[in-house]
Amino acid sequence: MRLSKSIFSAIAILGLGVLAAPAAAPAQISVGINIGNPPSCPYGYYDYAPYNCAPYGYYGPEWFNGGVFIGAGRWFHGPKNFHGSVNNRYDPRHGYHGAMPSRGARPEPGRSGPPKNFHGNETHDNAGHVVNDHGHGH
Repeated sequence: MRLSKSIFSAIAILGLGVLAAPAAAPAQISVGINIGNPPSCPYGYYDYAPYNCAPYGYYGPEWFNGGVFIGAGRWFHGPKNFHGSVNNRYDPRHGYHGAMPSRGARPEPGRSGPPKNFHGNETHDNAGHVVNDHGHGH
């Protein structure tokens, strides 16, 4: 009987020690995403990686504010629910093989902002998704 009281006391003391021990601090996790600066392009950049400079005539007037490109994809800084016209004939994914400006290039004289007689054939949202006339992607 004396042995069982000693065992009981030892278990009770051990249990109190576990309960009185400080709780482990929760782990802290920090995640940072650096998307960097947008490409410096005279007429905007394509809305898909590797975000090469787009040629004059790819983007319509909705993509410019005061002659300055408002961005596309991850660097877009225009209105929510934005839809803007593009001319996909100037898109390499649609077979374009013509000249494209280099990053850091300056606009050619008389070519700042969108073309005056722009002819878009596709509408994109701010993330580069093609949208139909009803505002839904396809």
